[in-house]
Amino acid sequence: MSASLKVSLDKSSPVPLTDQIHRGIATAIEQQALLPGMRLPSWIDLAAQLGVARGTVRVAYEKLAAAQMIEASRSAGTRVAERPAAARRDEQTLDPGPFISMYRELTAGPGIFQPGIPSRESLPSKLMHRLRARALLAETTGAALYPDPRGEIELRREIAGYLAVARGLVCSPEQVLITGGYAAGLGIALRVLGLDGGSAWMEEPGFFFTRQALMLGRLTPVPVPVDEEGIDVDAAWRRAPQARLAVVTPGQQAPLGVTMSLQRRLRLLDWASSADGWIVEDDYLSELQLQGAPRRRWRRWTSKGG
Repeated sequence: MSASLKVSLDKSSPVPLTDQIHRGIATAIEQQALLPGMRLPSWIDLAAQLGVARGTVRVAYEKLAAAQMIEASRSAGTRVAERPAAARRDEQTLDPGPFISMYRELTAGPGIFQPGIPSRESLPSKLMHRLRARALLAETTGAALYPDPRGEIELRREIAGYLAVARGLVCSPEQVLITGGYAAGLGIALRVLGLDGGSAWMEEPGFFFTRQALMLGRLTPVPVPVDEEGIDVDAAWRRAPQARLAVVTPGQQAPLGVTMSLQRRLRLLDWASSADGWIVEDDYLSELQLQGAPRRRWRRWTSKGG
């Protein structure tokens, strides 16, 4: 074995020996302990020196060759490939910013008493496993095609039907768009509305991700106080009369939990009509309510065009 090639193997490690050999040689090349043109032992000789199967080293060599780190020929043997010198950069610790720092803190776990974290004990795990297995079977036996970017038509059809019955919202499946969650949905809405540079009302206290999302969407969030009836629309009008967007949680305000009163809902609709504004509702709990009947509330709300 070359004096510059030192491969240490830990046979008790869960990392496969092939990966350990590949990593050891790649590291030596990257650190210029092995220079371009330097000859390496054949995979047969290296296997004997390391005391491993020949196939183990051969696969490691094949991975290195595929990464263009080594090259082999019958006449010249196995050598370190010529590679362009990479510009060395000093390792710098980048500031993740307040949003990513907050996200890391929230996702560090265990998530006890944090908003948006469901109870695992109440999850119907057996039912979920059966549904997941059924969905996986349907996915693997179906045609290998690109999915509809709006979401599966069957799901959008069910959602449209549910909205018509439970919420009084008449829409077609073509008007339903499935996203990867609140952040994705709000991001798409902000881009479509084209309100860059303007102001947006948001509840105070409110969902912290909403504030960051509005700022990333190049909007200025205007905090509006919340009382026992929900967002104070008159206060919002006084604070930012030029705003054309309001992001609210009327069904169950986050984090206070109050339900927006009918009077406030109608007032909010009046503002949207007069200001040519938009209302984005974060219905984060959907039909999950701590008290009351959501259907009756929504029929009164939607009957006015909300």
